[in-house]
Amino acid sequence: MPTHRSLRMAEAIREVVATTILFDVADPRVRSVTVLRVEVSADLKNATVYVSIMGTEAERAQAFNGLNHATGFLQARVAARLQTRFTPVLKFKHDESVKKSVEMARLIEEALASDQRPQMASSEPVAVVPDESAACKSARGHPAGGSIPESS
Repeated sequence: MPTHRSLRMAEAIREVVATTILFDVADPRVRSVTVLRVEVSADLKNATVYVSIMGTEAERAQAFNGLNHATGFLQARVAARLQTRFTPVLKFKHDESVKKSVEMARLIEEALASDQRPQMASSEPVAVVPDESAACKSARGHPAGGSIPESS
């Protein structure tokens, strides 16, 4: 179970890495990268940064290589922010949760759209039975039945 200190440290690392990637990393390979979360080890010496990278498979691989190349720069920024005795060693992992949630949303939309379309399950003709309640209502003079009662 993470301690309060490790949770604070993980949030600080996430914030520093995300803003540094967004504003300070000059590597053109690092594009469309979103830092999702950070997990810090119990001894606070290792940090796993979970990222989501949008684009094609080649663009994702290229951005991941750029992130690994910029690890030293990012770690220096984290060290300046944390000011602890040991700076956690950053390791990046690709997180598929965003991709999976987009796929799940697409499947839900597809299922809802198919439920909205009328279903023609069989090719047999369907017998139409007239609504007898409407005929009974019109015979009694009900307003929904078609004849309007006269007011006095």
